[in-house]
Amino acid sequence: MDNCIFCKIIKKEIKSDIVYEDENTLIFKDLNPVAPVHLLAVPKKHISSISEADELTDKEISRLIKAVSKVAADLNLDSAGYRVVTNTGETAGQSVLHLHFHILGRRNFSWPPG
Repeated sequence: MDNCIFCKIIKKEIKSDIVYEDENTLIFKDLNPVAPVHLLAVPKKHISSISEADELTDKEISRLIKAVSKVAADLNLDSAGYRVVTNTGETAGQSVLHLHFHILGRRNFSWPPG
């Protein structure tokens, strides 16, 4: 999508602080963090939300989830716990229509969220 900010970040048209990249996935720091660690994990293939997950191959989905796990482990988030969130639709808080997972860590979280 030409106007998708995440697609522009993936194409390196917009600068971002990238912490992980492979052929399928990009993980970068959120510009407006709500936790000491706040990263965004996006598939390089554009899909609007998790509702369109069937447009990703099983391999693409697996690599995305494994990348989230790897980055969390590399940052030692797994020892204290961390949260992974995806929002789907405007009422759920999705502001960019490109599937993305928020990786949040190094603070206490409550339940239920929101």
